[in-house]
Amino acid sequence: MATLNRGATVALAVEAEGLQKNYRGHQALRGVDLAVPEGSVLALLGPNGAGKTTTTRILATLCSLDGGRAVVAGHDVVREPQQVRRQIGVTGQYAALDDLLTGRENLRLVGRLLHLSRRQAARRAEDLLQQMGLVEAADRPTGTYSGGMRRRLDLAGSLVGDPPVLFLDEPTTGLDPTSRLTLWDMVRRQVRSGMSVLLTTQYLEEAEQLADRVVVIDHGQVVAEGTPEDLTRAVGGDWIEVSFTSTDDLYAALAVVSRAADGLATVREDRCSLTVAVPPGLGTVAAVSTALSRSGLQVDQFVLRRPSLDDVFVQLTGRERGGPS
Repeated sequence: MATLNRGATVALAVEAEGLQKNYRGHQALRGVDLAVPEGSVLALLGPNGAGKTTTTRILATLCSLDGGRAVVAGHDVVREPQQVRRQIGVTGQYAALDDLLTGRENLRLVGRLLHLSRRQAARRAEDLLQQMGLVEAADRPTGTYSGGMRRRLDLAGSLVGDPPVLFLDEPTTGLDPTSRLTLWDMVRRQVRSGMSVLLTTQYLEEAEQLADRVVVIDHGQVVAEGTPEDLTRAVGGDWIEVSFTSTDDLYAALAVVSRAADGLATVREDRCSLTVAVPPGLGTVAAVSTALSRSGLQVDQFVLRRPSLDDVFVQLTGRERGGPS
């Protein structure tokens, strides 16, 4: 049990205190604390190399820890690793599938490895194929599956044992938008059934869509924690986002916008845009607009908006969001 948010006592599916991990002199984790209440989703966010995957691997008993403690589904990950493994499902960054086996055979194999009887393994495989929308492809070799189908089958494999706790490490990396939405719906379905989920992701929208709470880590340390709404509210004010058609104009505008807004603008290369926080009112907005007009730079879009979780991420870490870590 633990206390979260104004003294409310909740049962925890995952609890970690002071996690530390060293790799050949590099301190990957520097005292990470996190808690996943039962039946909820906790999103773990951080730049590339922040320690997200290391944290997940420790909690899933796939990696030893050098300090701190962790309890998953009521079992200590160091003293009771076998009991922990019986209570968890894990979907990693890359699908753990045998390409020569069919989808149905992959799931039945997982069931047998979990000591289900042949009949139980077959029944569970059919249930999951139905849930994941893979019945029509069930007898095809997995090597012929699309990326989205492989991720769905991989998720199904992690659910064969009906675990109460699920670890999802970058589950939708590389998927097209439609496949990503499908996988999100599947995760929501599992949470509605009572499952607890720890999710690492490089997509801020994913955290906003799925997570009840968010933990942001950087350089192996927790730098922020709260609901997505709490974190975006903490940034405060409004944000101007300006898009350009060329990166030359983008970087030329950086000094112009920062000076006019009296604050450092942040470059988003993936969008060819920059953002800057502004105080309430139209005075600063007008100043930035006028400065850009006088600069002669080619502005594609000029938008005033509320802060997003992406803005929180950049402000807390000082970096654009990265890939797997």
